[in-house]
Amino acid sequence: MVGKTGTGKSATGNTILGRECFESKFSAVSMTVECSKGKATVDGHRVAVIDTPGLLGTWLGEEETQKNICQCISYASPGPHIFLVVVRLGRYTEEEKQTVQKIQKIFGTDADKYSMVLFTHGDLLGGITMEEFLEGSSDLQELVARCNGQYHVFNNKLKERSQVTELLQKIREIVQKNGGSHYTNEMFQEAERSIEEEKQRILREKEIEIRKEKEKVEREIQERYEKEMQEYNEQLQAERERERKEREEERKRERKRLNEERKREMEEREAERKREERTGDEDIKGEL
Repeated sequence: MVGKTGTGKSATGNTILGRECFESKFSAVSMTVECSKGKATVDGHRVAVIDTPGLLGTWLGEEETQKNICQCISYASPGPHIFLVVVRLGRYTEEEKQTVQKIQKIFGTDADKYSMVLFTHGDLLGGITMEEFLEGSSDLQELVARCNGQYHVFNNKLKERSQVTELLQKIREIVQKNGGSHYTNEMFQEAERSIEEEKQRILREKEIEIRKEKEKVEREIQERYEKEMQEYNEQLQAERERERKEREEERKRERKRLNEERKREMEEREAERKREERTGDEDIKGEL
């Protein structure tokens, strides 16, 4: 049995076995923190049920929880005939969807043909049928389709053994459909390899992303530096040009001043010469 914390896995296991094998009580935290196994003879058949920690909601870390869930393969040696994906009736939340995705990721796609959805808290259906309930959720329809198109509804509050008998019959039909085979350790190892490959792929993508981000930052820094240097050089060039123009203007003003001064001196000398000429002419006239 696999599923989210609070779906009623432990209570379901007790209902199937017809006795209290797993601790079950209303709690926000998973009561099951590691795999546990219960056995009983049900309708003349030896049945072994393995309860697993809830994904999302346990106080253990996700990695430790997944490790504990993986132990169920060895508990079910040579391998489980059925995975009961336990879902609580009600709104199929995003958290529950993530839980199912985690389960499928842990055990791989090979587990699909050995899976069946088990809805708990059947009393919540009220006056509608299970088929009508499924019609209102495309996500649940997709989940059921992936699990052999098989599902069953449990009401753990009821003591009717008929719901257990019907469940076991559906399980036998799936086992028969699979030719009596079971989920194997090799399938699980293949799923683990796929998970590891996916982790390595994500790691490589992260490394590439980090390298690209680093290169982008370095490129931006280089571009900013080059831009600042260009602006500095442009400012320096503009300052030098301004100073050159100022010096040129100063030289022009100095040349103009010198030219005006020379012109004034020449005019003064010319005026002095003319005065002297007039004075000389007056002296000659006086002698005559």
